[in-house]
Amino acid sequence: MSDPIYPEPDIEATKTVNLLIVDDDDIDAMALKRALHKLKLLNPLYRARDGIEALELLRTGKIPKPFIVLLDINMPRMNGLEFLEALRADPELTHAVVFVLTTSKSDEDIMAAYREHVAGYLLKQRMDSDFMQVISLLDHYWRIIELPVARK
Repeated sequence: MSDPIYPEPDIEATKTVNLLIVDDDDIDAMALKRALHKLKLLNPLYRARDGIEALELLRTGKIPKPFIVLLDINMPRMNGLEFLEALRADPELTHAVVFVLTTSKSDEDIMAAYREHVAGYLLKQRMDSDFMQVISLLDHYWRIIELPVARK
């Protein structure tokens, strides 16, 4: 029997990674929160309803580094793609790890997101049946990678 691809993480070695959900949809944001709770992921969790609110949280240091952004594309005021452009243009935030979680299947949106160096682009409708597996995958991702932290 082979070892599992994603072994249970060593609790002592668990890194604190702050999560920022940027999504205007309350139902989707709550589903994400419930999935994290169900998997017993106790990462500090923050929420912004659009790109403007997210940038304010990040630029004012209200979300400590390291952090991962879970980003929707379709939002009012500043959408996800506009947020990505602003994020990458900011020298303090340019290296942020961002996963897009959206309903947009548009090839233009997918290409635009990857041009802004997202770590992954996930369709919400494809996550319905595999939602817990996707959240578990994200958990293992941030446990094994090294994320950028504040400059010393």
